[in-house]
Amino acid sequence: MKMRTLILVLAATLLLLPTAGLPGNVPGVTDTEVVVGVTTPLSGAASLWGVTALGMKAWADHVNAQGGVHGRKIKLIILDDAYQAARGKTNVEEMKGKIFAGCGVLGTAICNAVKDFFPENKIPLVTPYANVRIWAEMPKEKVRYVFVAYLDYEDEAEYITNYAVDKLGAKKIAVFYQNDDYGKMAMVGVEKVVAAKKDKVSLVARVPYELSETALSAHALKLKESGADALILYATPKHGFLITKEIAKIGYMPKRLATFTLGDPIMYKLAGDAWEGTYISLPGNSGVPGSEPAADKAVEILLKYNPDLKGKEYLALFGAVSMMHLVEGLKNAGKDLTPESFIKGMEKISNWKPEGIGAPVTYSADRHHGSNASRMGQAQKGKHVPIEEFTLFKPRF
Repeated sequence: MKMRTLILVLAATLLLLPTAGLPGNVPGVTDTEVVVGVTTPLSGAASLWGVTALGMKAWADHVNAQGGVHGRKIKLIILDDAYQAARGKTNVEEMKGKIFAGCGVLGTAICNAVKDFFPENKIPLVTPYANVRIWAEMPKEKVRYVFVAYLDYEDEAEYITNYAVDKLGAKKIAVFYQNDDYGKMAMVGVEKVVAAKKDKVSLVARVPYELSETALSAHALKLKESGADALILYATPKHGFLITKEIAKIGYMPKRLATFTLGDPIMYKLAGDAWEGTYISLPGNSGVPGSEPAADKAVEILLKYNPDLKGKEYLALFGAVSMMHLVEGLKNAGKDLTPESFIKGMEKISNWKPEGIGAPVTYSADRHHGSNASRMGQAQKGKHVPIEEFTLFKPRF
């Protein structure tokens, strides 16, 4: 009888013990591994941006080579969505039950399509790349699963337009933009500045393009006929270099200012000498390889684990910094890894610069937009060179 009583007491005690750290209890987590999911464009019109996932993988390999985090190696599941929302949604559903967290999901349309998947399945999502207003408009109980270190498109567009007017003396502005939420949010920022400075500048042309378009001669002609002395570009790298070459072909070379998504110096290889002198808004959530020691040091590590990233350093670093965010959250979460411990771990990050790169990052229980910053750079002799310090914008949520 005493033995039976002892067994019952031990069984009851075990039931009361926390089980979160036990293998198999948390999806994507074992004693030796944590699984992270990424959906990204590895093919299609925006395939260059998919390099971010390869940068994440290279940095994870670097961390794993040092023993991982709390004894767990990071395993990445990377699926191609070709920059299509339906495929992105299918990809995350396929990863359900297999991953602990998501990282670097890319594209406004894709993120909009999967925004509810992560909180509804209690899967943390770290540093998605999209219009941050998607999460700013979500209820707090859902957005607590999302940690964003991405520049707000409207804030950036205001910054670029103000720079064009105040620093470059622009009088007439034209905008070439992607005809979706990505480009339209930028238009809001441009229009806001033009309205506020209508005595100094006018918006003389809005020229949208569809993602499927590759023949842009008509678009270039519209831009030239507008007479704009400054052209703002909100486009994929592919459409950015195509429109740059087309306007150069017809002898139209206004001052050009581009969003940070065109910040990869690979634009020189794509657009040729026509890219020289372009002003680029550089984001606070990454650095500039070739122009900053901290960025170059990180890139050296990335190339060690994936030599194929040579020539694609900018976007590779962009992705690697996202992995640094996730790793910092894992470190802070401790050995007992659950979605809740990870959320609290991310919320401990304060005034932090990953590997000394970018603008300071701060998350907290009341702030999950950790970085919203930009600085102007310029294309100079094959490099993108920062020419201003970071301007910090208020977090959006």
